[in-house]
Formats: sequence, structure tokens, C-alpha cells
Amino acid sequence: MERETSLTDQAAITPELDGEAHRRLGAELFNHTWTLLELPERSPAQVDEMIHSAHASRYHWGAAGDAGEAVNLARGEWQCSRVYAILGRAEPALWHARRCVEINEAIGIADWDIASACEAMARAHVVAGDLPAARDWAARARAACDVIADPADREVIEGDLATLALG
Repeated sequence: MERETSLTDQAAITPELDGEAHRRLGAELFNHTWTLLELPERSPAQVDEMIHSAHASRYHWGAAGDAGEAVNLARGEWQCSRVYAILGRAEPALWHARRCVEINEAIGIADWDIASACEAMARAHVVAGDLPAARDWAARARAACDVIADPADREVIEGDLATLALG
């Protein structure tokens, strides 16, 4: 019986990617995940693909180094949270939404990104059944929308907030 390749062995045979390649893969996988999110229905295989694609995108943004802006780390966490929220999986949706907020706050990101982070927290709390927390985060997201410079960006977040079932 042949031994399976371990992760440490795999690292030795995997070609090195430069920061730009990681950045490109992060962006392509983000867009692919978004395509899967927009499907009205998904097969079990597409659900698996959506989860793995979102995580792979976030991984590549993290590995991009200087070629990947820190804001993309937060956006990757936001997308992971959205995937899990769409799937009704509260714990990972909350985990990734919290990471999104933490990253945005740590690097001082505002505008659209902090509003979307608050929206992710609200959505994850809805999935978790914690409507008071969801309402609080939705209010934070609305307040953050007030300072978004681009009206089109503001409309995106407001549209996402409008889909929340806050009871």
C-alpha cells in the first residue's frame, strides 16, 4: 500500500507562488464564489465548491503579502461569513463576521468596508436567532452607511440590510 502524501511533503512539491499570483487567485476565487452565491439553488457539490472557494480566496489574499491589500483580508472574511449565513450556519457566519469587523477596526478601514462588516454581523446574528444583536448591528451598519462617499456603494449595503428579517 502506498503512503499518502502528507501536508509537509506536499509543500515540497507545490510550486511557489509570488504575491501577484496569490492576489490574482484571491480575486478570481472571490468572483467565482460570488457567482455561486447568486445562484437561486445550489447542488450539494456547488455548496461544497462555494465554501471551499470562499476559504481559498481568503487564503490567497492572506498569502499575497504586499500584493494583497489588508482590506482584502476583511473582504475575504466578509464573503466567508456571507456564504455561511446563506447556508444557515450561524457559528461560522458569526466567526467570520467578527474577524471582518476586527480586521477593519485594526487597520482603521471605514466607508463601505466597515458598513459591510456591520451588515455581516447583523446577518450572522439573524441566522443565530439573536434578533436584538442583529438589530444593534444593523443600526451600526446604517450609521456607517451615512458616511459612505459613493452613493452606489451605500445602495449596496442598504439593499443588503433590507433583506434582513429583523422581526
